[in-house]
Formats: sequence, C-alpha cells, structure tokens
Amino acid sequence: MRSLARCLALIPLLLVAPLSLHGQDTERDPDRGLPLEPARWARFTTSEGTWISLDVSPDGRTIVFDLLGDLYSMPITGGTATRLTSGMPHDMQPRFSPDGERIVFVSDRSGADNVWLMPAAGGEATQLSKGIGSRFLSPEWTPDGKYIVVSRAAPMRGLEKLWLYHADGGTGLEMVGGSGAQRLMGPAIDGDGRYVWYAQRNGMWSYNAIFPQYQIWVYDRETGTRTPMSNRYGSAFRPALSPDGRLLAYGSRHDADTGIRLRELASGEERWLAYPVQRDDQESTASMGVLPGYSFTPGSDALVMSYGGGIWRVPVDGSEPTEIPFTVEAEIAVGPEGTPSRTRPPSPSSRSGTPGPPPTGRESCSPPWTGCTWPIWPGVSPAASRTTRWGSTNPCGRPTAAPSPT
Repeated sequence: MRSLARCLALIPLLLVAPLSLHGQDTERDPDRGLPLEPARWARFTTSEGTWISLDVSPDGRTIVFDLLGDLYSMPITGGTATRLTSGMPHDMQPRFSPDGERIVFVSDRSGADNVWLMPAAGGEATQLSKGIGSRFLSPEWTPDGKYIVVSRAAPMRGLEKLWLYHADGGTGLEMVGGSGAQRLMGPAIDGDGRYVWYAQRNGMWSYNAIFPQYQIWVYDRETGTRTPMSNRYGSAFRPALSPDGRLLAYGSRHDADTGIRLRELASGEERWLAYPVQRDDQESTASMGVLPGYSFTPGSDALVMSYGGGIWRVPVDGSEPTEIPFTVEAEIAVGPEGTPSRTRPPSPSSRSGTPGPPPTGRESCSPPWTGCTWPIWPGVSPAASRTTRWGSTNPCGRPTAAPSPT
C-alpha cells in the first residue's frame, strides 16, 4: 500500500515537470538567433533570378524584392538594386506598408520563421511575431496600416490559417480558421479592408495530385462569412487586387503551364493576362508560396511580376509586357569554414547483434559527383550487387554515363 501511495504521489510531479521544462524552453528559444556565423561568401553579379517575390511602393516609384534570401529595392524603371538585408537569415516576401514607410517580410533570423518589420529605406529590423515552430507565408498589410494578415501554421494546430497581428506588436489572433487539414494561403485585402481574398486547399500536398488543388475564397470581416470565388480545374491561387477595386489577378494552370488570370470584378469576365509565366508549386509543399508575390501599380494599369528570370511590367489592357532590367551585386552568406571529414560507416551487424566482418582497410572508390566513400567488405563485390538499368556501373555501383534519351 505504501508503494502504491508513493507512486500516486509522484504523478502530479511527473505532469508538472514537462510543463515547467516547456515553459523554460519557450522563454529561452524565441530570440536565440541563428547558430552559424558567416565566414564564407558567394559574391557575384546577376541580372536574372528565379522565384522573386516583389511589391510596388504606394507612390509607384520603387520595387522591393527578394533574391536568394536577401531583400533589395530599386527604381521601378530598373537599374542597380540596393541591398536591404544580408547575412545568414533567409528573408523573403516583402510588402510595403500603405504609407510606404515600412516593409513587412518573413525571416528566420530569430532562429525560426517569424514576421518582421523594417524601414523601407533599410535599417534595423524589428520582430513582430514571436515563438518557434510556426510557418509564416505571404504577409499583407490592411489598408489602414495598423494590422498585418499572414498565413501561419501554428504548432500543434494543423496547416496554415489566416492570422491577424497588430503592427505595434502582440501575440496575434487567428482571424480565419478551419480544420487542421485546411490550408489558407496568400491573403489579399480590398481597399476598404473588409474582404480578405485567399487560396484554400485540403492537405499540404500529395503525390500524383488530382486537380484542382487550390481555389480562391473570400472572407467578410464584418459578417464572418466565407465564399468560394473560383472553380477552375487548373486551380486558383495567389490572388492580388487592383488598388481601384476593379480587378482580381490570380495564378492558374492550363495544360502543363501556369499563367495569370485577370477578372473584372463587376462583370465576372475573365481572360489570360500573362501565359505562360513560370512553374507553380502546387504539387509540392509550397514552402515559399504557390507562386511568387506580385503587385499592381498604384494606377491599376499594370501588374509587376517576375518570370523567365526577369521582372516585368504587364499592362492590363493586353499590350506587350515590358521588362524592367535589374542588376544585383549579390553577397550571399554561405556559413562558417569547415573541414570535411571522411568517416567510415559502422560495420554491418546481424540481427543477433554479432558484428559483421571488419573492413579490409582498403578504401573503395568515391564517385566524383557525390564525394561519398563506400567501404569494400571482404568477398563482396559492390558492382555485382548494384546493377542498374542505366547500363554499366563503376566499382561503386554507380552509372558511368548518363542514359541516352528514349
């Protein structure tokens, strides 16, 4: 009986201890920063880029964009870009505040993805959201500049939902929720701040996906109602609204290519604005959005977006797009200096735990494209056990040449 009493007395302590430890981790971790300091840099000049998310300033004079984890700005006419952020953090998806004074973006500089703010001209960044373990995507300002709507997958709460954060700080709240399996991506807010457009799907991704994967929905902040606004077989994602409230642009796929659809909101009429543009990320995890961010010009007469390695101004009247040339003097932080080690894998063991035969001490060949080292066990021929349909193999069981097209 005494033993049973002691066991029962320990139960509350066992329940409290994990909670206490969790609280300590939560207090220690949110501002822990990135563990690596850059000692190597990749420096080069480029006039091309892929998966560039961008935004146009409210006065129409400046473009802010991301490239390889850093943020840049440049005149809307093009030219040499000015670096706004650098170093080990991965910064992405910048958006101008309605007054053009600040930029909101997603960064992992705190040690995990969070929402950050910084002056539009560059300077010290301020962390808006806190914590670890969340995924943040595609932040967007409300028209009054007081709040930011962002897709957030909170820990233990399923896939991304739409969260609302006050620009001055706070813990934020879930504005548009749903089941854990629902994914709400890429918010766009109308000029009155009442309607929030977004793309929705069930599940994160799947192999051999059956279309459609995403559709556009709209959330009414006054009534709390949600309404589907698209029904395309090629899906509908990454909505953007024109400043004058007349047009909706969104991505969709037709056949094997992705393009941008343009809808007249008053009549519902649609047409292709730009097709094709670039691949989307529907069948994968869309870790940087289903499509890079783009923006209407303040006069609502063109859409500025990236595709084909460049940045383009696409007039809404259907006339020819104009490329906006840019040059980036990239300085990408790679990480600390390191010395590669060549370690031999452990000897194979039988199910009974008896060690297998030791290596002969003879180092096997190392395929040049992998740098791996394969141990050669006595009496075992790697080539014999690794035959492939690609044809002949080298002694490590790897193809000696790429296959011919069939």
